[in-house]
This record gives sequence, structure tokens and C-alpha cells, in this order.
Amino acid sequence: MRILLIGEYSNVHWTLAEGLRTLGHDVTVASDGDYWKDYRRDIDLKRKSLGKVDTATFLLRLAWLFPRFRGYDVVQIINPVFLDLSAEKIYPFYRYLRRHNKKVFMGAFGMDYYWVKAGLDCKTFRYSDFNMGDNIRHNADNDIYIADWYEGEKGKLTQYVANDCDGIISGLYEYDASYRPYFAEKLKFIPFPINMGAVSPLQHDGHAKVRFFIGIQKSRSEYKGTDIMLRALERVMSDYPERCEMIKAESVPFEQYQQMMNTSDVMLDQLYSYTPAMNALLAMAKGLVVVGGGEPENYDILHEDELRPIINVLPNEDDVYEKLQWIALHPDNIPELSHQSIEYIRRHHDHVKVAHEYLDFWTTN
Repeated sequence: MRILLIGEYSNVHWTLAEGLRTLGHDVTVASDGDYWKDYRRDIDLKRKSLGKVDTATFLLRLAWLFPRFRGYDVVQIINPVFLDLSAEKIYPFYRYLRRHNKKVFMGAFGMDYYWVKAGLDCKTFRYSDFNMGDNIRHNADNDIYIADWYEGEKGKLTQYVANDCDGIISGLYEYDASYRPYFAEKLKFIPFPINMGAVSPLQHDGHAKVRFFIGIQKSRSEYKGTDIMLRALERVMSDYPERCEMIKAESVPFEQYQQMMNTSDVMLDQLYSYTPAMNALLAMAKGLVVVGGGEPENYDILHEDELRPIINVLPNEDDVYEKLQWIALHPDNIPELSHQSIEYIRRHHDHVKVAHEYLDFWTTN
């Protein structure tokens, strides 16, 4: 099959492409590298800036590139906003893909109308990026996302594409729960892909202290809860300086991020998540212990009833502190959790296994 993957979130499309190529398919990845993360791609779709000259240059480049995006058996877009353009300008590019290719699929992998809607109803999730029980989480980031994705043009674009495309793939339990009430007949949950052959398990001996790793996107710290996790970690560091140390990555490129991760034992992930996403899954493939989203729904959707490698935290500072304190005081549990983490990825996220699932869905839907 000839397959075109457009857009990137946390290396999902590039890793999927690696799995598909292993199975003998012709795959092209076109993306902006997920901005500063700079993931690999075959065709660069990066926009230099929002200035008038750079915008005009970017539009001309798209006009030159899109005739090459014809004749594919499958096109998958990472999100309804799959180009760095305003929602209004994306419609003609989406329609072009629909007109000149056999099938177009959409990823439910991140921020969009249905994800925001599910958070705002205060019923779908006990907690999320947008709600805490029956209360809406209002902060500067959330209010912008609500205005853009729920009330604004991005929300309208999401609804249009979701209704029009040939199928929707959800990558996490949360996104599946957001879409299933509306698109059960064209929705498929497929776990995110991890290329285990590209990572080597890390050794957790040779240093006296537990090394905690936390990655921080300054622009999304409050939204993702890393501000709270960081405060809890700093408390543990203050209380047990002889037992632990902190490795902090702040908005660094992917390669540097990985190098910093590789010196760690434990990774702190997103606070309001039920599930581990790509960064946490990559850490687990290396044998790091993840502190973050490991709710029962995560294991249920994978039909996993044995492994429990993730140290699940509730979305408050005291609970995070207690879980980190337990690790610092009981480092002898790290090897077993590390072993379970690697096995968890092997069972559910191997990129070739995931590629097979995509092919089955693409060809039957």
C-alpha cells in the first residue's frame, strides 16, 4: 500500500511509519516535526513564523507540495488541524486530500473538539485536563483551548472532518471515551506505537540515589499539571536529599530529552491523565518506572489483567508526594516495576503489532 501520514504528535506517525515499512509498505511522513521537538519526517511542513512573508512562503510551499499528495491508498492526518494554519484555511487542503486519494483517516490523538467537550461535561471523566469532578478547571491555557477548540473555528473543523473522514483512530482511553458516543461505527482504538528495537533497557544500579526525571513544557505546565508534580518532587528532594535527585528537562529537543531521560530511574508524566502517552511509553520501553496515569480504564481497554507497572497518582500534590516518597524509601521495588514496564510495551505497543492493527482497520473500514 501507498500510505501518507500528515502531521506529528510526539513521534506517533514516524514510529508507525517504521512499523509499516517493516511490513513492506510505501510510507511517506510529512510534518513540521511537532515544532521544537523536531521529530524525523520525509517532507518538512514547518512554518517559520506567523509573519506575513513567512505565511505567504508557507502557503506557496503547500501549493507546490500538495500535488505530490495524490494517489495514495490511505492518508492519515494527525488531527483536524494537521497543518500550521488557521482552521478556516485548512478546509481546502483537507478536501484536496479527500478528492485525490482513496481513503482519509483522522487521528484522535490530542486536543480537539470532542476531547474538550468530554472534559467540560464533567461526567465522562472523574478528572481531566478540563474538569476536576463536577468543577471546570479554569486557567489561562484552558480558557484559550475552550475558546479555540470548543467554541471556535477549530471546533467546527473537528466536527466537519470527523463526520466526513473514512474512519477515526483513538490512541488513548481518554480520546476513545470522548469520541465513542458519537462515532462508534467508525472509531477504532489502537495503542500508540513504540519501536522497541530502537531503545535499549537501562540499568538501574550503580548509583546510590533514585533519579527522578521530569520534562516541562513551560507553555503548558499548568495545563498538564507538571507544575504540581514539580512541587511534590521538590518536597521529596528537600525531605530526602540523601535518597534522590532530580533531572529536569525544560522544552528541549527530542534527542536531548532522550539523553536526559536515559540517565534516570523514574519518570513523572502528565498529572491529569488516565493513561501513559508517547513520552511515558518510550520511558517504559527503556525500563523507567512511570509515575502518572495508570487508572483501571487504561488496563481495561488493553485487556491487561496481570501487569501493573505504572504508579498511578491522583491529581493533587499530596498524593504525588506520597507516591514519590514511597519510591525514594523503597528503591528495591524499581527493578520489578522496570521489568513489568518493558513487558507492558512489548505486549501492547510494539510498532509492528500496532502497524498490523492499523492495516486491518484501514482495509476493512
